[in-house]
Amino acid sequence: MEIDRKHLVVEAAKTSFSQYGYKATTMDQIAKMANVGKGTIYTFFKNKEELFDEIISSLIQEMIKVADEVMDEKESFYANLHAALFRLLEFRKYHLLTIKLFQEQREIGTPAVNEMVKKIENQIIFHIKDLLQRAIDHKKIKPCNPEITAFVIFKLYVALIFDWEQNHEALTKEEIAGLFDLYLVKGLEL
Repeated sequence: MEIDRKHLVVEAAKTSFSQYGYKATTMDQIAKMANVGKGTIYTFFKNKEELFDEIISSLIQEMIKVADEVMDEKESFYANLHAALFRLLEFRKYHLLTIKLFQEQREIGTPAVNEMVKKIENQIIFHIKDLLQRAIDHKKIKPCNPEITAFVIFKLYVALIFDWEQNHEALTKEEIAGLFDLYLVKGLEL
């Protein structure tokens, strides 16, 4: 049976980035964890940044997939948007790699991590923008600038889920939905 060395390298890198962060992970460490020679890594990836980018790209695809899994065409646009956003942010909050990345971003501010966090957030906003545009096209919500609205929606969710918890008791999913409804949805409904 042929061993997929690239897969071994990617999995080892995910583990290392999740445990030690981007900055503390070395190609030697990844090679050792993957049980391959360091040169093997370079047959697949030019450098650590390229390897990291592939992992983040696959992480983003995984995040979008979990968001789409909760969509239910029998539900309202609002219910689907809330479910998808909550699932995305829940994923981000409990997934080991995203936890470590956001911790490293806060504590060290590693430029490559800052770029990847920005990439993750931009993809989430793009996905929300797409949901909004489809809702506008199907006349389920008022016409609005979907890009700005997606940005505001995402930042509100981040604030209610992550920022609020720094100094207050965590809000329940229902409380977040109620606040989201109060601040945004009533203004978008037809």
